[in-house]
Amino acid sequence: MDLDRLERWAYANRKKFSEAKCKVLHIDWGNPKHKYKLGGEWIESSPEGKDLGVLVDKKLNMTCQHVLVAQKASRLLGCIKSSVTSRSREVILPVRSALVRPHLEYCIQLCGPQYKTDMELLEQVQRRPRR
Repeated sequence: MDLDRLERWAYANRKKFSEAKCKVLHIDWGNPKHKYKLGGEWIESSPEGKDLGVLVDKKLNMTCQHVLVAQKASRLLGCIKSSVTSRSREVILPVRSALVRPHLEYCIQLCGPQYKTDMELLEQVQRRPRR
C-alpha cells in the first residue's frame, strides 16, 4: 500500500522513479521475503544496500563497509606516496591526516567496527609504513 501511495504521489507531482535503481533489502532471518511492485515492474531483491554512503547487508553487518573504507584509504596512501616527494614526518603526517583520516572516520559512530577483524583491518591501514 505504501508503494502504491508513493506512486500516486509521484504521478500527481509529475515525478518518475527509476524502477531499475530500486532494490529491496530483506532484513531478518524470519522475513517472508515478499515481492514488491513499483510502476508495474517487480523490484528485485538485493543482498546488501547502500544508504548515505554506508553499505549494510541483510544481517545489518557492516564488514563490507569496512573493507571498502580500508581499500579506499589504502589507495589514497599509495597516491600520497607516489605524489609527495618529501618523506619527512613533518610533511607526510599532515597530508595523511587531511586526506586519509576523513575516510576512516566517516560514519564511525554509526558503523563502528563490531568485530575484531574489522578493527584490525582499519588499524592496519593506519599503521601502514610511512616510507
